[in-house]
Amino acid sequence: MADDKELASTVVDGNGAVTGHIISTTIGGKNGEPKQTISYMAERVVGTGSFGIVFQAKCLETGETVAIKKVLQDRRYKNRELQLMRVLDHPNVISLKHCFFSTTSKDELFLNLVMEYVPETMYRVLKHYSSANQRMPLIYIKLYTYQIFRGLAYLHHVPGVCHRDLKPQNVLVDPLTHQVKICDFGSAKVLVKGEANISYICSRFYRAPELIFGATEYTSSIDIWSAGCVLAELLLGQPLFPGENAVDQLVEIIKVLGTPTREEIRCMNPNYSDFRFPQIKATPWHKVFHKRMPPEAIDLTSRLLQYSPSLRCTALEACAHPFFDELREPNARLPNGRPLPPLFNFKQELSGASSDLINKLIPEHVRQQYGHNLMHPTGT
Repeated sequence: MADDKELASTVVDGNGAVTGHIISTTIGGKNGEPKQTISYMAERVVGTGSFGIVFQAKCLETGETVAIKKVLQDRRYKNRELQLMRVLDHPNVISLKHCFFSTTSKDELFLNLVMEYVPETMYRVLKHYSSANQRMPLIYIKLYTYQIFRGLAYLHHVPGVCHRDLKPQNVLVDPLTHQVKICDFGSAKVLVKGEANISYICSRFYRAPELIFGATEYTSSIDIWSAGCVLAELLLGQPLFPGENAVDQLVEIIKVLGTPTREEIRCMNPNYSDFRFPQIKATPWHKVFHKRMPPEAIDLTSRLLQYSPSLRCTALEACAHPFFDELREPNARLPNGRPLPPLFNFKQELSGASSDLINKLIPEHVRQQYGHNLMHPTGT
């Protein structure tokens, strides 16, 4: 991927991310490579936010469809999202193809992140089921959440990145293959032990309780809480903790988990010890869900949604949970009979995992197919 010097040379004119607008930029020209022009035709806006916009575009040279995230760039700083995306490489994480700057007539500088295009979001898939008054089939819930945990296992373990805004809108789904990719690294950060971070992060329904308590020395386990909220939402067909503001968010959590103990509050934020809460008993998890809910689904949710951040299971432990055993069956297939997306092509995220955990994560039939290589993943 280009470094900043090369990026600076690819500033192009034109800010119109409107339909039909064409943005051209050059790549290459380093180490004797030929320079190439790439042109993108903006087709439609697929997302807007405080950051800027995301639009679907077609590369005119190759015909490939891409997503371009266009963000206003402060000339004084490097863009953290770009720095992180350059190092990310995993089947369950959106990949950066290319990036370039563009300017407007008002001399505003925009950064354009060109990414692979995935047509659906988990949010829209959920909406589709709820508007049809249906529950998402359990096989899809397993497939989607397993891939979220696999993506998180990579992010947390390899580049050491905490996403900090995991929610159904930031999980992309390919409706044909059912491959899932975590996207939007606009809030993501490499968390360094001992360094403070902002607590006002993450979308409300998915915010870990330690963030609501104003903790600044939190860990990647805030993503595990968010993933637990996403799993519960897929199982219920609606958000588990639909708070209307930060305080109400905590009330919604307490209604299910009960009032946190003094020790749990200390684990979330040591500076919060004297807080007085109404004493509310926890609702048993089996009462939160409907009667036919598989016990493994309830067990996994309860291991993710713990007040004490250190008691939440890790992303890799979540992948190995019995809830996902069906995906490891030798004859597991999509409901239409097609094969499942790749689920066992682990990379460096397995380094440091116990052999017991690796044995659970890589089914016998996959090991026989690929031999010894899978047990000792290389740093590729």
